[in-house]
Amino acid sequence: MMLDVKNVSIAFRLSADRVTSLKEYALRAVTGKLRYKEFLALKDISFSVKKGETFGIIGKNGAGKSTLLKVVSGILKPTTGSVCANGSIVPMLELGAGFDMDLTGRENIYLNGAILGYEEAFLNSKYDEIVDFSELGQFIDEPIRNYSSGMMARLAFSIAAVVQPDILIVDEILGVGDSDFQKKSKDRMLELMGGGTTVLFVSHSIEQIQEMCSRVLWIDHGKVVMLGGAEKVCTAYLSNQ
Repeated sequence: MMLDVKNVSIAFRLSADRVTSLKEYALRAVTGKLRYKEFLALKDISFSVKKGETFGIIGKNGAGKSTLLKVVSGILKPTTGSVCANGSIVPMLELGAGFDMDLTGRENIYLNGAILGYEEAFLNSKYDEIVDFSELGQFIDEPIRNYSSGMMARLAFSIAAVVQPDILIVDEILGVGDSDFQKKSKDRMLELMGGGTTVLFVSHSIEQIQEMCSRVLWIDHGKVVMLGGAEKVCTAYLSNQ
């Protein structure tokens, strides 16, 4: 298996008191009067993904989909359970999250690439391909604080998609840019999938999930509702809405 998730749960501590100011919060914390309650964001999640498989994750807003992807990608540590990944992971979760607004697009390619674990020589060899794919042209040497949100998303997608990771984690990114760029993004995703990359894919578009995924995990309130073939799970999910 390329990815094996076993009995993963993650709990967050939330304040049980209504605290209206930072001063009050600090005072209660110092005096030991701050009460907490535990919120289980994920509850005993298990699944495995084979090499080259495109695996979908669906559920309503707040179901725990993005939290699960962050656990799989190593951003969050599970409270209990384990995640075993056999290969390099590139998470496309919050596009542009690692960008420095004062640096140019060119400089951010190297910064973001380094965050993803790629060496400068590799990024040098891929630089022209990244810029061409992003369609930023001369704007690549502008500070990205001058970019629109769409331009930043295109650059971030181009950096992540131009490499070929073993495991690609995708959270709602096929809506990046205009319709032409969205089509190009989707084609690139399909190319990665066809090249043997294992993909975890979250989308609110059930049509996309059915088209691109072989199996699907449906979660609700952090729990597994159903796991199985894409058509069967998506049909059950839609009938439940």
